[in-house]
Parts: sequence; C-alpha cells; structure tokens
Amino acid sequence: MVLTGEVDSLKEVKKISDAFWNWMTNVDMWMGVATAAIRILAIFLLTRLIIRVVYRMIDQFLLRQEKSRINMNPRRFTTVGELLKNVTSFVCNFIMILIILSEFNFKLGPLLASAGVLGLAVGFGAQSLVKDVITGFFIILEDQFAVGDVIKSGEFRGTVEIIGLRTTRIRGLNGETYIIPNGLITSVTNYSVSNSLALVDLPVKNEKRVNDTLSLIQSALEGISQRRPELVQDPEVLGIQSLTTSEYVVRIAAECHPNARDVAEREIFKDIKQALEAEELRQSSEG
Repeated sequence: MVLTGEVDSLKEVKKISDAFWNWMTNVDMWMGVATAAIRILAIFLLTRLIIRVVYRMIDQFLLRQEKSRINMNPRRFTTVGELLKNVTSFVCNFIMILIILSEFNFKLGPLLASAGVLGLAVGFGAQSLVKDVITGFFIILEDQFAVGDVIKSGEFRGTVEIIGLRTTRIRGLNGETYIIPNGLITSVTNYSVSNSLALVDLPVKNEKRVNDTLSLIQSALEGISQRRPELVQDPEVLGIQSLTTSEYVVRIAAECHPNARDVAEREIFKDIKQALEAEELRQSSEG
C-alpha cells in the first residue's frame, strides 16, 4: 500500500512537471504574449506621441494669439492652455486604457454601459459638484479673474492663490485662507483690472486761508508720482468738499495702480503733513 501511494505521488509530480514544461515550451502561447506586449507598448508610445503633439499645437496656438493684435490678458491664455492640456491628457489616457483592456479580451460594451449607469447615478447625487465644475470652467474661460488678482465675492476678499475647476482659494488681507466652491461665486468684484482712485479728505481749521491751504497742498504733492510708483500721476486738489463752523474739508484725488489705493492715500497724507509741519516751523521762526 505504501509503495503504491509513492508511485501515485510520483505520477502526479511527473504529470505536473510535464504540464509546466509544455506550458513553458508552448511557442504559440509565447508568440501571442509577445505580440500582445508589443501592441500594448506601441499603443502606449503612440498615446504619448499624440499627447505631446497636441500639447505643442496648443502652445503654438496660444503663442500666435499672444502675438496677434487682440488685446487679451496673457494669464488667460496660460490658464486655458493648462486646462486644454489636462483635458487632452485625460481623454487620451482613457482611450488608451480601453484599447489595452480590449487586448486582454475584455468586453467593453458591458463595461461602458455600467460606467454610463454609474455616471448617471453619480450625476444625480453630485449636482453641486457638477455646478462647481461648470462654474469654474466659465470663470477660467471668461477670464473673470486670475491668480494674483485681488477680488471680493460675497463676504470674502483677498488675493486669488489657486483657481481650480471645483474650488477657488483666496488669501485674505489678514493672512486667512478661504476655499470657496465655484458654484457659490455668483458675483465678483475684481480690484486688479483697472486703476484705482485714491481720495483724501483733509480737514482744515477755518482760521487757515483757503487759497494759502490749497497752494500749500498743491506744492507739497508736486512730483509725488515720480517718488511713489503706486501713483499714475500727481494728485489733483479738487477743492472744498464740505464746510462747518469750525473747519472745512479739502478733497484730493489721485489715480493709482490697481490695489495701491491704501498706500497712495497714506503717502499723500504723509507729504501733506510734512508740508504743514514745515510751514508751521517757518512761521514760528519768523515770529
């Protein structure tokens, strides 16, 4: 009985060994594997080539648009270019995966049907996500704002750090970070598109003569635009804005670069204050 069992075991081992050897020496099978591997490698390389060619076409198209006479924000071209490249990469890689799966004899029909049903179910359950993505796409496409712009949306105000298809990240003026879903951005005030207007209201006691005060302010602000790059031109003294029994208010207006209003107003106040101090010192020395 023991001998018979040993013989049966040897026969099983030999049978397994023969099967393994036949599998290893199956020329047709290995030719099929090699052919499939070559096709998969060719599909992968062809996909990479197509992506690279499309990337170059996008770059050349955006370069021609930047050199054309159309006056558009170059940051918009950069943002849209990156978006088109991401879409191209996603579509090409998705098609490549489907073709590779077909090489392994996967039936793509039921797979695509299942993906369609799953996508429909996800679409019903993620309407807010779809809204965020669509809104983000139009924010980028319409160039409503760009990275580095100072904007205000609702109660949030700050510098745009990242614009995504789903969310926008804003750094507040005090350093706080806001992450806003794009679907909640219904209205935007962009402070970085056009020049700002700095307005300074200077209260002066009624004892000061109006003409002398206006002349002093005008001379104090002469040439300030050359000293301060925030100002586009020298401020304009508009005149008396309001009048009471104790004082009158002189208004000064100055055009400045975007997001430079606060700095410009502080510099105007500083130059006027220095001129007033110099005038008081001159009068005290003469007296």
